[in-house]
Amino acid sequence: MTENFLRRIAEALDRLTPPPVAAADTAAHPAYVWDGGLRAARAFDPLPLGLLHGIEPQKAQLTENLRRLAKGLPAHDVLLWGARGTGKSALVKAAVGQVQAEGGDLALVEAAGTTLDSLPALFAAIAASPRAFAVFVDDLGFDGGGEGPRRLRSLLEGGAEARPANARLIVTANRRHIVPRDMAEQQDAISARDVMDDKLALADRFGLSLGFHVVDQPAYVAIVEGYAKAHGLPFDAQEAIAWATTRGSRSGRVAWQYVVELAGREGKRL
Repeated sequence: MTENFLRRIAEALDRLTPPPVAAADTAAHPAYVWDGGLRAARAFDPLPLGLLHGIEPQKAQLTENLRRLAKGLPAHDVLLWGARGTGKSALVKAAVGQVQAEGGDLALVEAAGTTLDSLPALFAAIAASPRAFAVFVDDLGFDGGGEGPRRLRSLLEGGAEARPANARLIVTANRRHIVPRDMAEQQDAISARDVMDDKLALADRFGLSLGFHVVDQPAYVAIVEGYAKAHGLPFDAQEAIAWATTRGSRSGRVAWQYVVELAGREGKRL
């Protein structure tokens, strides 16, 4: 009786435990999400590259780097750094979409900064694939210190678990050197220089570093105008400026939020 009872318990637990999700086919999808396992992104609908205004040099450099990656040519890991809302994340997705539209065999893999420790497993999963992968880590920071910077340095270059030839890391951050927002970890005068050297050594591992800066008013208006024209929406520069003023910020993100407002008023879908 005891043996039967235990068997029934084990069978019940098996029914309650969902089967492991099969890893997505690395050749079948334009974009993936990595959360310790590889799954296809539900929707990958990047903005057209031409709609991103005011960042022409960054657009050209990132897109050309991804074209090389898709062709199996030498390509850089990329750090996109700078002011929030200036189009870093949108550019990554738009540039990947542009290369795909040109016929490049390139996929985006979005990975949270909290998954750095598991990225070697991702690299193992995609290393044998014939296509290329842009592994996208958005809004990276190491406010809590720890092993994050050293882990990322190892993945970028020199470590036994470095990324394979068909993958490059594309990282966005608010600061060029990805330093903590508070300097508490540097209160020890003996270790302060070592800590800073760690941060600088990490930034220097990226072969391509692209800066994004605060958008001035003419650039902001141009961004809004470009979005409005692309979607057939009425455009009023003074109202667009007033919208940004109420938010205390001018950026590509604020421009898009204003366009969403315009589309809602006009009853149009974006």
